[in-house]
Amino acid sequence: MGSLAISVENLGKKYRLGGLSSGYSTIRETLTDAFLSPLRRLRALGRGQGAIEAADTFWALRNVSFDVNHGEVVGIIGRNGAGKTTLLKVLSRVTTPTEGWAKLFGRVGSLLEVGVGFHQELTGRENVYLSGAIMGMKKREIDRKFDEILAFSGVEDFIDTPVKRYSSGMYTRLAFSVAAHMEPEILIVDEVLAVGDMAFQEKCLGKMSDVAKAGRTVLFVSHNMSAISQLCPTSILLEEGRIKYRGPSPETIGRYINLMQNTKFSQFDRRQDRRGNGVLRVKRLYLEDESGRELDVVPCGGKVRLVLEYAGADPQKTLSEVAVHILVANGATRLFSLLSDVSGGLFQNLPPTGRFVCNLDRLPLMPGNYDLHFLVFAGRQLADKIFFAWPLVVGDGDFFGTGRLSNNRDIHGSLLVPHAWTLDADRRGQEDGGEDYR
Repeated sequence: MGSLAISVENLGKKYRLGGLSSGYSTIRETLTDAFLSPLRRLRALGRGQGAIEAADTFWALRNVSFDVNHGEVVGIIGRNGAGKTTLLKVLSRVTTPTEGWAKLFGRVGSLLEVGVGFHQELTGRENVYLSGAIMGMKKREIDRKFDEILAFSGVEDFIDTPVKRYSSGMYTRLAFSVAAHMEPEILIVDEVLAVGDMAFQEKCLGKMSDVAKAGRTVLFVSHNMSAISQLCPTSILLEEGRIKYRGPSPETIGRYINLMQNTKFSQFDRRQDRRGNGVLRVKRLYLEDESGRELDVVPCGGKVRLVLEYAGADPQKTLSEVAVHILVANGATRLFSLLSDVSGGLFQNLPPTGRFVCNLDRLPLMPGNYDLHFLVFAGRQLADKIFFAWPLVVGDGDFFGTGRLSNNRDIHGSLLVPHAWTLDADRRGQEDGGEDYR
């Protein structure tokens, strides 16, 4: 503890936008281009075209500086496109920086993409050794951990089957299990909890917690604010490739949520992780009270409406048999679902644009930060799906009408259930002169 594990100074990474490859160049063409490029830039400046570079380049990272000591667990959060993954790729030596530098002191393990190094024609057993070797594990180390890797993955019965016959879930579980059982001094992790089903995500979160408690240095990127707050005492907020804030995770998460809530909802159009055939897309998701006023924070036990504005792909076509599912989660734990087809039936003859509105008379959640996921089905086909679509912030409220509420979710859980207590006293005790308990 105390000594530097990671030191980053004025780190920047620039990409060229929309560049078209012109194929391979000859040595003569390469040398000629190198000689003429400065002259072209001078001519462009003379013509007032100095902004040309800005028009066709993009800085994914700019002026990023921070230090991480050995044994620290630091979260990295931010919107899609903020530069989180680019930062981890630079630190993992997957790509080189355009400017600045980064130094890492110790053996580095990177979990940037689950399944790197797997070969479809090889068996699960063979891929464990192949992937482990690519990640820097020695054969005797893989031998020692093989049974543990296998037990964690849950694919024991298929370990000698080629992975091309695995389901996507089996493939993911085995790949993560290999990566999660490395023992580096510095572990760099990019959104591993976004893979697999909910049960396996919880298992991954437990493994990440064990890694953190073992005293290793960890950089952890995630959209899962519950996992960040649980694993990371401090966090870094990235926005447009720059560090916007670094501090204790609760405060950093609060700033991130405020940033998200103050952003126009056009971000859905930029999401690369959305799924579905696109015959209908959710354009906006927000919360409002009974009067239609948009809410940043919903009081515990308060009445709230969840609104999804949608647009059909074909304005001339009406859609039928539409169902909307909203999933409310606390990190990897799904708390409850709001299903339009179960509670009311399928929507029929939808206009080209409109709003789906889900009414909750009493929000049954303890104060804290939660995640909203949504799925929309049209004609029994998935039309649109975004997980971690929006943060749900629940504030203090008087759920039970007593003015009292426990805010300790770790002890009492996240859900609130209406209930009442009575006392059935022992009547024999009262007949003998006992105390009246009413």
